[in-house]
Amino acid sequence: MPEDQILYRSEDGVAVITLNRPRAANAQSLSFLDDLDAAFTRAEYDDDVRVIVLNANGKHFSAGHDLSGVDEAPPSLAEMYAQEARKYLGYSLHWRNIPKPTVAAVQGACIAAGLMLCWPCDLIIAADNAYFSDPVVNMGIGGVEYHAHTWELGPRKAKELLFLGDRIGAQEAERLGMVNRVVPLEKLQEETMDLAARLAEKHPFALRQAKRAVNQTLDVQGFQTALQAVFDVHQTGHGHWYSVADYPAMAGLEAMKNSQSQNRQSQNRQS
Repeated sequence: MPEDQILYRSEDGVAVITLNRPRAANAQSLSFLDDLDAAFTRAEYDDDVRVIVLNANGKHFSAGHDLSGVDEAPPSLAEMYAQEARKYLGYSLHWRNIPKPTVAAVQGACIAAGLMLCWPCDLIIAADNAYFSDPVVNMGIGGVEYHAHTWELGPRKAKELLFLGDRIGAQEAERLGMVNRVVPLEKLQEETMDLAARLAEKHPFALRQAKRAVNQTLDVQGFQTALQAVFDVHQTGHGHWYSVADYPAMAGLEAMKNSQSQNRQSQNRQS
């Protein structure tokens, strides 16, 4: 896998997968997601790996889908559905169901599709400068493809996040139970790796059972069924775009592209 997008290392039972497009605020192209899924699969089937850590280089965890090529001719609705079912919803569910503990370390922006990288992880450690948002209602679509909002935040806060597109800061995310811990930015990697090391000392089969018990409980309550149903609803947003060419959400799309551009410029100044 190209090291300019995803980095991978493994030591002492811990595999560390690093998002490595810092100059693009770790915006996600399709090839980026392919490489990320390959890294998760590599860790999943390596018997020496007991814990998987997902982190990111740069100022921001992820600014969401890479919108730089969004002006190109879109695929057909059928092609878009198949692509998103596999690489958006499908990949996220794969990471969620890997039978090993996964830990996400989040700093800076975690926007829209960025949520689809950290929410599938079992534990989330947030830097004190982290913030989370899903502003895609501004684009005429009711939320990202892995629609775990209600499960992560509860219905009232999920609606607030979606309707307004405002940010949820790290401290608020911890209060809501969306993240496990908030730590100073300069200690994010240290705290994450310390937690991973503790997990790596546990019996892997017991951890697998514990993870399955929690995930299976959510699934009995309808988690995966609900996500699939809302994914289908999400596709009606694309259909609306196709049928209403002058839809005002084009302004929202332009705003999101501008936001990603600003994140890139901010990252480049820092580096």
